[in-house]
Amino acid sequence: MIKTQLKKAFHTTSYNVGGSKFRIVLWYITNLFIFKSGIIPNSNILVTILRLFGAKIGIDVRIKPFIDIKYPWKLRVGDHSWLANCYIENLEEVIIGENVCVSQKAMLLTGNHNYKTTSFDLITSPIILEDGVWIGANATVCAGVTVKSHAILTVGSVATKDMERYFIYQGNPAVKTKARVII
Repeated sequence: MIKTQLKKAFHTTSYNVGGSKFRIVLWYITNLFIFKSGIIPNSNILVTILRLFGAKIGIDVRIKPFIDIKYPWKLRVGDHSWLANCYIENLEEVIIGENVCVSQKAMLLTGNHNYKTTSFDLITSPIILEDGVWIGANATVCAGVTVKSHAILTVGSVATKDMERYFIYQGNPAVKTKARVII
């Protein structure tokens, strides 16, 4: 029986972080002491710091304390969106549209490992949350998923595949449960 070889598995020589070592270290320190700590509760200050690190953020965006973002230079957020204390592991680009809500403890995960290979290679793919999407508390959006306009991923659910527009998804893996009707 063939086994994985984790001692070789975590090379990421072909993976591009998108920043210099200095930029990465400076972000890790900033993320730890300012964002993860919640010491600065003011959304405008947090947005400004993210923009300084290369995030593209629209107007009237709310960033809540205790958020954890891997690489801000791989993050785009549209106008009037709300990011609670969620976890964004954006090894690839995460694109968040306008009027999107990402709730408490939600996770956006752009990376995984190829369990079919002995080397357990890193696999990355972007995530897109189109306009009007709501990602519920403790929900997870996996690598490569596009959540189409105004779809909802309910509390604790896991999106492993694209979600259709104006539908509500629930479960693990998330399945379409009903249409979203906005009155």
